[in-house]
Amino acid sequence: MSSILGRGFIVILAAAGCTAVVPKVALAQVKPAVTTLGPDFPKSEIFIGNSFFYYNNGMPGHVSQLEKAADPDHKQDYRATMVTIGGSGFDWHDVESYFRPNAIGSYSFDENNNVVFNKLDELFDAAVMMDCSQCPIHPRLKPVFTEFARKNSEIVRAHGARPVFFMSWAYADKPEMTAQLAEAYTTAGNENNALVIPAGLAFARAVGKQPELNLYAPDKRHPSLAGTYLAACTVFAVLTGRSPVGNSYLAGIDAPTAGFLQTVAWETVQDYYQK
Repeated sequence: MSSILGRGFIVILAAAGCTAVVPKVALAQVKPAVTTLGPDFPKSEIFIGNSFFYYNNGMPGHVSQLEKAADPDHKQDYRATMVTIGGSGFDWHDVESYFRPNAIGSYSFDENNNVVFNKLDELFDAAVMMDCSQCPIHPRLKPVFTEFARKNSEIVRAHGARPVFFMSWAYADKPEMTAQLAEAYTTAGNENNALVIPAGLAFARAVGKQPELNLYAPDKRHPSLAGTYLAACTVFAVLTGRSPVGNSYLAGIDAPTAGFLQTVAWETVQDYYQK
C-alpha cells in the first residue's frame, strides 16, 4: 500500500524496527569527524527510512514546522520529502530512483494547499537516511549496513546532495542498544564523510532525566508523539545549526514537556559534536 501525506511519499510494506533508551547517556566511543553542514545549511531534504520516520504523521513534517517557525520570513524555502518502507534497511531502498527527474519531490504543497513545482536542480540539499533498527548492530546485517552506507552516500553525492545518517534509538526494554547504535552510526559517518544525527543519544538523555515521560508506542520500539518530537528537534538542531529551545512549534505537546524535549535535543547535539 502506498500513499502521499503532505510533502511525504510513504510506502508501507511491514512493521518497522527501532531502538530504545538507557538511564544515562552513553556517548559513542568514536567521535564524529563531521560536525556541521554549515555555513550552507540545507533547506530541502529527502528522508529515506522506515516506520520510525512515518509514525505520528511523519517526523519530517515536524522538522519542517520547526524550521518554518524559526525562520518565518523564508518559510517557503523549507521542504521535506519522506520516502519510507516499513521495516526497511539501507539495502531495501532504490536511492538512485529517488533522484530521477520529475519524480519524488518534483512538486509539493504549501500551507494553503497550493501546488508548488520545485526546481529540479534544487530538488534536495541533503538526504537523511536510516537503516532498520537492528541492522547496524546485527551480526548478519551489519556488513550490509556498512556496504549500503557507502553505496547510498555515493549516489546521494552524485546527485548534488549531502548524505546524512540518522542514528536511531534503542528499544525501551533494550537500553544497551544505545551505545551500540551510536558506535555503528558514528563509524559509518566517519567512513563516508557524512554527518550523523544523534537521535538515539537524545532518547537516552531524555529517559535519564525524566524517565516518567513516555517516548515510546506500546510496542516499545516506535516513537510516541513525544518521541517523534524529540527526534524532530534533534534533526532540526543538526540541519539548521540552531537551537530548538524556545521554538514556537510544539506539535500539540504541552509547553513544559515540549520545552524539556527541545532542551534535551540541543544538549545532546552540543555534547555529541563536542561544541
